[in-house]
Amino acid sequence: MKNTRNRKNDALANRLSLTNHRLNVPNLKLATGSVLDKFPIVLDGGRTVIFISDKSKEAEIRQRYAMRGQQG
Repeated sequence: MKNTRNRKNDALANRLSLTNHRLNVPNLKLATGSVLDKFPIVLDGGRTVIFISDKSKEAEIRQRYAMRGQQG
């Protein structure tokens, strides 16, 4: 017999709740994984693209990526 009690922390109920509506979520969390306001760094002749938020670190990223390929 299934337990049909309502659970306080039920995931489906939480997703459907109006308190968890998209408008209540901060914009920073909505932008997670987004490439908005990020700079692309093209590596390996276009096979690898890395997005960074600080353009001044491009040289460091390229150097670390090159060193990563030499370890192996």
